[in-house]
Amino acid sequence: MAESTVGTIGELLKEETWTRAALNNYTVGNLKELDELVERIEQNDKQDEILELCDEHLQHTKNSIIALYLSGIIQLSRQSMNDGNLIMLVNLFSDNHKWKIVEYLCNRILDFGENKYALRTLVDCYSHENQTGDLYSVYERLIKVDFEEADIVRQLAIHYEDSGDVEEAVSYYKKALHRYINKKLFSNVKEVWHKLVKFCPEEIEFFNHAEKKIAKSLSDERAVQLLEDYYPSFISKQDWNMAIDILKRILTYDPQHPQARKEIVECYRKKYADHSHLEEYIKLSNLNASWRNIHEAISDFEKHISFDAGNFVHHRTWGVGRIREIDDDEITIDFARKRRHKMSLKMAVNALQIMPRDHIAVLRSAVRKEKLKEKVKKNPVWALKTVIRSLNNAADMKMIKAELVPQVLTPGEWTSWSTKARELLKTDESFGNLQDKLDFYMVRENPITLDEKIYNRFKAENSFFDRVKTLFEFQKYTERDESFGMDSDYFREMFEYFVAYLRNPMHCNEFVVASNLVVRRIVQRYAFLNPGLDLDFIDLFNQIENVEDVFQKIDDSDLRRDFLVLLRKNDKQWPQWYVRLFPYHVSKDIIHELDKNQHFDQLKEIFFNIFDNYRDKREAYIWLVRNCADDEWFKQIDITYEKLLINMIHLLDITFRDIDNRKDAAGNRRINKQIQTYLFKENRLLDYLMQAEEESVIRIYTLIEDVKDLDPAVRLELRHNIQTKFPDLQFYGEQEKEVFSRGGFMVLPQSFEDKQRRLQHIHEVEVPQNSKEIATAREYGDLKENAEYKAAKERQDMLNNTVARLKEDLERATIVAPKEFDDSVVGFGTRVTLENIDSKEVESYTVLGPWESDPDNKIISYLSPLGSELCSHKAGDELRFEINERSYAYKVKKVEKAEV
Repeated sequence: MAESTVGTIGELLKEETWTRAALNNYTVGNLKELDELVERIEQNDKQDEILELCDEHLQHTKNSIIALYLSGIIQLSRQSMNDGNLIMLVNLFSDNHKWKIVEYLCNRILDFGENKYALRTLVDCYSHENQTGDLYSVYERLIKVDFEEADIVRQLAIHYEDSGDVEEAVSYYKKALHRYINKKLFSNVKEVWHKLVKFCPEEIEFFNHAEKKIAKSLSDERAVQLLEDYYPSFISKQDWNMAIDILKRILTYDPQHPQARKEIVECYRKKYADHSHLEEYIKLSNLNASWRNIHEAISDFEKHISFDAGNFVHHRTWGVGRIREIDDDEITIDFARKRRHKMSLKMAVNALQIMPRDHIAVLRSAVRKEKLKEKVKKNPVWALKTVIRSLNNAADMKMIKAELVPQVLTPGEWTSWSTKARELLKTDESFGNLQDKLDFYMVRENPITLDEKIYNRFKAENSFFDRVKTLFEFQKYTERDESFGMDSDYFREMFEYFVAYLRNPMHCNEFVVASNLVVRRIVQRYAFLNPGLDLDFIDLFNQIENVEDVFQKIDDSDLRRDFLVLLRKNDKQWPQWYVRLFPYHVSKDIIHELDKNQHFDQLKEIFFNIFDNYRDKREAYIWLVRNCADDEWFKQIDITYEKLLINMIHLLDITFRDIDNRKDAAGNRRINKQIQTYLFKENRLLDYLMQAEEESVIRIYTLIEDVKDLDPAVRLELRHNIQTKFPDLQFYGEQEKEVFSRGGFMVLPQSFEDKQRRLQHIHEVEVPQNSKEIATAREYGDLKENAEYKAAKERQDMLNNTVARLKEDLERATIVAPKEFDDSVVGFGTRVTLENIDSKEVESYTVLGPWESDPDNKIISYLSPLGSELCSHKAGDELRFEINERSYAYKVKKVEKAEV
């Protein structure tokens, strides 16, 4: 069957004779018959043979309809970008006005994805056939893939306007405006601008963005011309705030603009018509004077006009106050602790800050705390808007937290509340980012679309790779939400940013390579976005001078992964490249591929490269040990687990020293934490020691002892466990235990554990509770007069001292188990029976350490005055001594092991 299909096509090609008459006699039915052949070719998996047959035939018969069609369809079915044969076929039939066939061919091309050429040809086809209904649907598809097309966008806008769908018309007018600005066609820009002013003047943020783009692409004068046509719409609505804002922007471009200077004064008069000092403040600020700098005049006027009875103000010392009255040049203000305070207007302008009634500081002083807290929690959007507006409509999360914690929310409440707040700031249309400060947020007067919000963030990014993340975030939203797509003009500008790196690059650096990977990824998903550039990866790879350096600087894990995949598919030396690149992309991607393809020599090379240089390749070494130690290939390497642990301990010591020397402190803290987690929290070190030989235990513990910055509690617990397993173990450098130790003291295991639990309780319970007490006390106001705050701080000092003393004691303590008690002489862990030589009375004492001492129950410390006198004596000894000017005389009757 398969051979007959190839034979049939071969016969068809031989019989085909190309003439104009043959072309004119072709029908859509003939092409459908060829489609049936294509199905048979695919079923029999004969695409390669047919392609070769067609290519050979086209060498001597370049206009063969059959060869062009079969070759073109097979190539498109393979997701190839080569559509040249089908385009040539479309041109043949277009030239002969065979529009039905042209339509069929174009639709066949579009079956495999959107295609600019096919859509534009369909436009011509439907225009010739007067198929108006189909024409507009093609228009809509075409503008989504042809970002340069502007006239058709405007045609669509007019079409929807005429049909009464104003919302859709506005959407297309906006798109047309952006494209005409990019083409720098001012007359078209002005025409579309007027349409948008007519239909949606309230979309202020859109006009702001367009105006700035016009000023940048065309000129400031052109932006002024359009703003002159914009502000009258707000004058007619008596929206004085917006009219003033637009006039300010005109004056920013042209401070001497006579009409704008005149109009802004009139707008102020309308806005503050009821203000008793309006004309006085206009005169005082010289707002009408042409010689005065207009921006300084506006600033002076707005400062003065804001002072009116009932308004709130803020003083840096006295806090929030309310203007009680204004009498000529004197203002009376009620502050919380300074009622009816008087000051001159001139002083007030300089010393006070006017606050709107919804300012967060005003709300904190005027609204009961519990009520305000409830509203903040229930309505985070309102809370965010209130705080951001209170901070001059520009705030980051740190500033927002400072306004809410602890005055409104506790630190714990902030943690959960801020998570939701961050998501709202990112997705809610009411919020946007500042153009020059990505982490600062602003409240928009009019909602902003998500694609515009992402675009604004993209423009504000300073880092190339942050922009990569933002572009991919946009792509993720398009795949999740069909309300906006890749035809967005905002997306086109973001995408073009990366395409620009690929146009005649001077050097093949990380930005060029990353741009290639970004564009490839987008084009692979949306073929119609292909910018027509050579995106061949291996050609680009061969131009890289220092592959490791460039790869290391690609600061995006997804792009590095794409780099590795393309390298594996296109370079036979990929296993060796993977070895070289592993230190810069420490992940399972490389290990898995080498393991899956049985490149065990390369895996060993990676290991020894890291193992031999573990001091310099710390993160890679830790990752290998943590993630690959259980892999089969790893187990085959001739390295003992003890050596791996020894290197880990060395790195622990090195990172501690580097942290002390402030050498990459943040990075070393992260590595240090990973090592401690692996060795101690996951009990890897203890598990090994519990089954290791005694010599290995001594070697490793000696290294642990040398890590001077390690938490003493960790070291002591490890030592305690070792002594439990090896009770007779003598550590290198350790002298025989003496009864008296100048630096330390002896304790029972139970006492040691009790102190550890006490330390843990302070850390986990008492310290957090004290922190809450301090935070609560801060809310009560002035710290100098705050008794609760002082008490909480005193307790904090006490807790810190207790922790320090406990840590020191735990480090000095030597654990002595009951089985180690020695009853040959009086000492730790003994019970001694004494006879008072003078009174003949018998007394008994249990001798333990300072932590166990309980004189009321006859338990004394071996370090106490009495204990130290008794120690080292044996049964039968007589002893006389004096304590605090009192004489004692005893005979030791019996020494035995204490029961504990």
